[in-house]
Amino acid sequence: MNRKSFSAVVVFLLLPSGAALQAKTYPLTSSQAVPAASGKVEVKKDKNGNNEVTINTEHLAQPGMLTPPASTYVIWFQEQNGEPMNQGNLKVEKSLRSEFKATTHLANFDILVTAEGDPMTKIPSGQVVLKAKVQQ
Repeated sequence: MNRKSFSAVVVFLLLPSGAALQAKTYPLTSSQAVPAASGKVEVKKDKNGNNEVTINTEHLAQPGMLTPPASTYVIWFQEQNGEPMNQGNLKVEKSLRSEFKATTHLANFDILVTAEGDPMTKIPSGQVVLKAKVQQ
């Protein structure tokens, strides 16, 4: 094997597989509370086998503009038949865009974005504004 071929083989073996580099994208479905809102969820494996989750939204109203008004949006991950887990707050910029990143061991789960009065709530309110189903 010549030096050029050997170098190509070494580079190929050191690169992660294409599947590990590619993110899967899932659409966020909006509720009637925020009909103009749209967004997507991108999920990709990290080097430890966990899922890196990135949520991007557009045209999402400030939570105080909802009826009834809320103080924040909370992101929840929920496995089928499992309890929803508070992942943190989604901060909406003046441009009505937002981005949220988290890492999870979950592979198949629902993502809920709820309008809440308390950012530290342990149970989601009934006011789901965006949702997606992740199937890895």
